[in-house]
Amino acid sequence: MNSFSGILLNISFDYDYLPLLIIVAIAWFVPMIMSLLNLSKIPTVIVEIIVGYFIGQFFLASFSDGSLQILDFLALTGFIFLMFLSGLEIDVDQILASMPRRRITYARFLKNPLLVGIVFFLITLILSYSGALLLSGIVKLTNSWYFALVMVTTSVGIIFPVLKNRAEIGSRFGQMMILAAAVADIFSIVLFTITAFIISKGFKIELLYILALLFVFFIFYRIGIRLTKVKVYRKLSYQLSHAASQINIRGTILLILIFVVLAQFIGKEVILLGAFLGGLLLSIFLHKDRSLLIIKLDGMGFGFFIPIFFIMVGANFNPEALRELDDSLFVFLIFLTITLFAVKIIPSLLWSRLFGFKRAISGGFLMASRLSLIIAASTIGLELGIISPGINACFIIMAVVTCFISPIIYNYLNPKSIFTGDKTVIVGGSSTGVLLARRLKMHGKSAIIVEKNKKRYNELHLKGFQTFLGDGTDRSVFERLKLSPSNYVVVLTASNEKNVEICELLRREFNHEKIISKSGNSIIEQTLRRLEVEILDATRVIATTIENLIVRPTTYHSLVETFENFTVEEITVTSKHIDGLQIKEIPFHKDGTLMLIRRGSSMYIPHGDTYLRIGDIINVFGTNAALVDIKAKLK
Repeated sequence: MNSFSGILLNISFDYDYLPLLIIVAIAWFVPMIMSLLNLSKIPTVIVEIIVGYFIGQFFLASFSDGSLQILDFLALTGFIFLMFLSGLEIDVDQILASMPRRRITYARFLKNPLLVGIVFFLITLILSYSGALLLSGIVKLTNSWYFALVMVTTSVGIIFPVLKNRAEIGSRFGQMMILAAAVADIFSIVLFTITAFIISKGFKIELLYILALLFVFFIFYRIGIRLTKVKVYRKLSYQLSHAASQINIRGTILLILIFVVLAQFIGKEVILLGAFLGGLLLSIFLHKDRSLLIIKLDGMGFGFFIPIFFIMVGANFNPEALRELDDSLFVFLIFLTITLFAVKIIPSLLWSRLFGFKRAISGGFLMASRLSLIIAASTIGLELGIISPGINACFIIMAVVTCFISPIIYNYLNPKSIFTGDKTVIVGGSSTGVLLARRLKMHGKSAIIVEKNKKRYNELHLKGFQTFLGDGTDRSVFERLKLSPSNYVVVLTASNEKNVEICELLRREFNHEKIISKSGNSIIEQTLRRLEVEILDATRVIATTIENLIVRPTTYHSLVETFENFTVEEITVTSKHIDGLQIKEIPFHKDGTLMLIRRGSSMYIPHGDTYLRIGDIINVFGTNAALVDIKAKLK
């Protein structure tokens, strides 16, 4: 006991936690206030940077250097964590699946998101360097090439949420944009790391150390493949992944630090590349456990470290540095803003052939949003003396401006109406209807809840559901919703009689076929069957669920409780490129399996030699990424 007390007494309690309390309080208050004020469209980090500036001016300046050094350390850790999560966001499987496997023609090039993403990046790079040369005529730029690399960066962290909220992640347009952003992330990080190293140390043999870091990445990749096949490791990893051990989290932190420490030996300008490679490596192996581990890592990163980084970016922002640009400040900011948007909008014309001019331009504006990488590249340049404090301050301002403006312009130029496209109409805002809408959203499908009670409508609207105020027995409701034959209508009001009335309206007035409702008794069931409505019998569903729990419990839990990781989906073959091919000839995603093929009234168990035909309905089981990839190939 005495020895323990001696150890405890050796720990210093003199650290001042008040500055950290202030920062953490801001990190907690900002999203709360933004949610109350319904400012969800503004990125939280932008407000954190702005609030951080005022905190730095009025509060943090009075604290000791020792306390601020701790905040700087935590901010750097948040920066490293942010770069790690940026690497983790890259879907390596999607990139590999987009690798061209046939002779490249112009038509195939336009439809290949990876090839278009690479050309998009190269055009952006050329335009950025040209823009840097022009801007050097307004202010003195120490290194135009590095300045151009700063402008090349983009932000997957802004693009991904915008597309996800609009249910465009699985669309071809969404995939084009995400892959173009991922390519920009990877190439820009590698290029500005190598450039910074050359500027710092010149063309020396040590430059090969960066290639050695990439070689270490490959070594760890090979080790990871072997390790995941070792039964003892898999057993221990599963047993120690919960409770006090949290072995997967510990292993992730170990992986980050291995690459960061190796990068430190090469040079401080390589640290961010090391963190990014660590995230990229983990992304390769996270398939089945991806959702759970990412939730934990997001909790650590965005719950603690990353907000400290952005708040400290604001706290360390020095507006006095802008004075170095003198009278040319506003002219430089205007031309910098134009250049930052132009270098992304002009290459977006590559998409106009497939998606139309207006939609392509809107995508260019969204690609112009920049956040963590532009701050990272500018900060490294500031450390090396090739980016002046004034220009660094300008880039921070531009990060705020582009992240705020880009999503707004994108939504304005590319408005998404809830009434058009593929959607499910749910009549009745009951708890069942709300749960269904939530689960459909997790599958990337659009759902509209029709609710006649205004109070309930407002509740659902505030919770973020797509809601329409109206009575399902009113014909004009479905006309205003622009109901199409492909849309499912799920009728789930509290009244069985009203359910029948709505189903009769849909069948007789609109001749609509895709209707699902519930039966309360045998009379209601007979009426619905006469209307050819798909009937949901609650008693039968409960009995079937209990049967599954008894007969096939593992399968049931896999499909129901882990549907965020694994799902079953029906996909209709519509691609003429697939028609007549054997399954073994198609490079399907490795985390997806074709379970059953329905062709007309016949059913087939698919094999490698099975031929696919247009109109085949295929039941596919797999991860969300796999389903997106398979759907893209079949459709």
